[in-house]
Amino acid sequence: MKIIDLLDPKCILPNLKASSKREVLEELAAALVSGHKEVNLQTVVEVLLERERLGSTGIGDNIAIPHGKLAQLSQMLLAFGRSPQGVDFDSMDGKPSHLFFLLLAPVNSSGLHLKALAKISRMLMSQVFRDSLMGSDGVEDILRLIAEKDAEF
Repeated sequence: MKIIDLLDPKCILPNLKASSKREVLEELAAALVSGHKEVNLQTVVEVLLERERLGSTGIGDNIAIPHGKLAQLSQMLLAFGRSPQGVDFDSMDGKPSHLFFLLLAPVNSSGLHLKALAKISRMLMSQVFRDSLMGSDGVEDILRLIAEKDAEF
């Protein structure tokens, strides 16, 4: 599985305006649903907030990987966002999150969903990769960085 294959350039937001967890989810979800008529923004945000109630997807090191499953989906969808100012995402380490990968998956895709989450997590273990994403110049640069890191696995 290639993460880059899930990521539409229109779903890369290098300058999130959000200042709260809910706003991050809404901003990233809006980018995802714009090209997918089978899902609507309110449903996606509610699914993501429900998942957050189980425990924060802010994993630390300034990273959050919000995710959820929707019955209406036929394929996984991915969005990436970067918040230069950082957002309190209730991360395990108490630090604000700056890098966000939002993953939506069909209900019946548990195996692929978990593989995608694991791969994103492995990619983000690299401090150099995280620093590169933070310092990148925009959508094309972010896409290139993700493609290069994705190819390593």
